[in-house]
Amino acid sequence: MAIPSYTIAAPALRGVIADIFDAAGCARDEADRIGRYLVSANLAGHDSHGVIRTPRYIDWLREGKVLPGQTLSVVSESAMHATVDGNYGFGQTVGPLAVDLGVAKAKAHGMSVIALRHSGHIGRIGDWAERAAEAGLVSIHFVNVAGGELVAPFGGVDRRFSTNPFCVGIPGVDGKPMLLLDMATSLVAEGKVLVASRGGKPVPEGSLVRPDGVYSTDPETLYGPLTPETPRDPANGEGALTAFGLHKGSGIAFMCEILAGVLTGGETSGPIPGGKRGRISNGMLSIYLDPGHFGAQDFVAKAFEYADYVKASRPTTPGGEVLVPGEPEARMRADRLANGVPLPVDAWQSIVATARSLGVTTPN
Repeated sequence: MAIPSYTIAAPALRGVIADIFDAAGCARDEADRIGRYLVSANLAGHDSHGVIRTPRYIDWLREGKVLPGQTLSVVSESAMHATVDGNYGFGQTVGPLAVDLGVAKAKAHGMSVIALRHSGHIGRIGDWAERAAEAGLVSIHFVNVAGGELVAPFGGVDRRFSTNPFCVGIPGVDGKPMLLLDMATSLVAEGKVLVASRGGKPVPEGSLVRPDGVYSTDPETLYGPLTPETPRDPANGEGALTAFGLHKGSGIAFMCEILAGVLTGGETSGPIPGGKRGRISNGMLSIYLDPGHFGAQDFVAKAFEYADYVKASRPTTPGGEVLVPGEPEARMRADRLANGVPLPVDAWQSIVATARSLGVTTPN
């Protein structure tokens, strides 16, 4: 059965989201940037990290859990690394700053490592790999969410991890889109459960586990009892997301906590000494590599030669196609730029309610 939805042109959607954050107290350039990156996630087909996040971001802004107008504070630095604190600023603001710092160091020295802590929700990690790829760099990103326990470890039912994304980006060549692996280590991102709870695409079987160990697809497993007006707060649910790939995804999620939560000097998703954590933040450990410094002048061309070889594998079904990482996002972006961004009716109505609370007019 088709899910009732509205289709909104990307420029109009960017404008509405930017107007909302402008009205909520962000400077216009920051509001525009948040709108651009949230819509970018929708364009790539990552609706879980797109404009559906707007009401939650505004709630966090009102509660002081994310702060407008922030920049990076350098904690420690050398020619090839930096540890930086995002000061709980919007991830769409401090994220690009961290990437640009890593790119500059890698361009100068061949590689760099940037340890970012205390960022507000940093959004779709693929945006940061794309930013590095535009500069000709390979990038690798490990991400955790301090204070955001959502995912049960393999063999357990209690929340211990967040969705802890892992991302690798390779620059494109000759008009071909970049190679991009951008994935949560949970079977689905929490935002996909959020989308499903707002009338969007249901999550796959086994995405959630109840306290009794029974698998579920019901968003109430994560959020508790729901009505259209109920805030989607994972603190209200008793169940958990599951890791992808059984012990393999669980193991990667664990290492994301260690690298992005501990090595950055931030926090893990688990308990902290001294009491309750007041806000959720992201940590991100990013590695930037300049292929030219490795003597691989034709690195990108050879990478795509191999990608073509992989794509030449015979499909499992007649008329099927083997895709390499990044192709689904590139195709989705082209389609949605041409035809608009679909949003479930309930998701759009939630955005409209947030806009009206701030005196912002939205398209009919």
